[in-house]
Amino acid sequence: MSATHVAVIGGGLIGMSWSSLFLAQGLRVTVVDPRASVAEDLAGFVKDAWPALQALGLARSEGPPLAEVTSDWKALSAVDFVTECGPDRIEIKAQMLAELEAAIGPEVIIASSTSSLLASDIQQDAKHPERVLVAHPMNPPHLVPMVELVAGDKTGEAFMQEAETFYQSLGRVTIRVKKEMVGHLANRLTSALYREAVYAVEAGIATVEDVDKAIAFGPGMRWAFMGPHLTYHLGGGAGGYRHYLDHLGPTQEARWREHGLPHLTEALKDDLVAGVARELETQDEDTLVERRDAALVELAKLKQRFGL
Repeated sequence: MSATHVAVIGGGLIGMSWSSLFLAQGLRVTVVDPRASVAEDLAGFVKDAWPALQALGLARSEGPPLAEVTSDWKALSAVDFVTECGPDRIEIKAQMLAELEAAIGPEVIIASSTSSLLASDIQQDAKHPERVLVAHPMNPPHLVPMVELVAGDKTGEAFMQEAETFYQSLGRVTIRVKKEMVGHLANRLTSALYREAVYAVEAGIATVEDVDKAIAFGPGMRWAFMGPHLTYHLGGGAGGYRHYLDHLGPTQEARWREHGLPHLTEALKDDLVAGVARELETQDEDTLVERRDAALVELAKLKQRFGL
């Protein structure tokens, strides 16, 4: 895959983040978005992202180039890869797909960043459904390297391989989700944890602040370097994962049966929002994203250093 001109459909947070990475890698980027403020917003986002991209060795030039921003779908006639970052509503996806297919060649991949919709549903009315797939990142995709690739019923394997090669060429870590599910894989995992985090507050087990501390200073420290399976392999000691499953698996099953199913009542939402407000009292909220991104850069460098 040797894409040189990438279209980004939608200039929101994810679209701007993807655009930053594409520009850093020396690609020509055309962003399609009708809003008047997008060009200015995107230029500011890329400028702010550039030092982090340079620190990670992802920027191929000294200064950030500019993307082309347009509302004219005809401007995409020469693109050779499309990243779709529109709203997660299937009727909007269908409308954008129709506009795209009228403007681009039949061999150009359309990769949707959807967080939950199925590729099969997105491609159902496409003229060339074989080139439509899901390539879902985690926010912000210019700093968090994972991209999960999901094929729809009609997606061609050659297009999946081409997309995988493209993202890997950008320094992304790709995974293949073998079966379509709402939320794919990464969001289902995070959703399972978030459900229990919300239930802990609803049931009076812990405050919002302590739930966040429990993850950030507990399992989150380990998860930054290895996933749950490998973590529990180490937890099994000399016997490894098999020993862990044989001896501690029953306690895991017992906890699974106790997991809660919270209900987002207005009272619970008030409690959650108030808890975050208390957390922010000890933080400089204006620099929170900046500090998070700086920490992500250092974490990525640390993982590279130790091969994790």
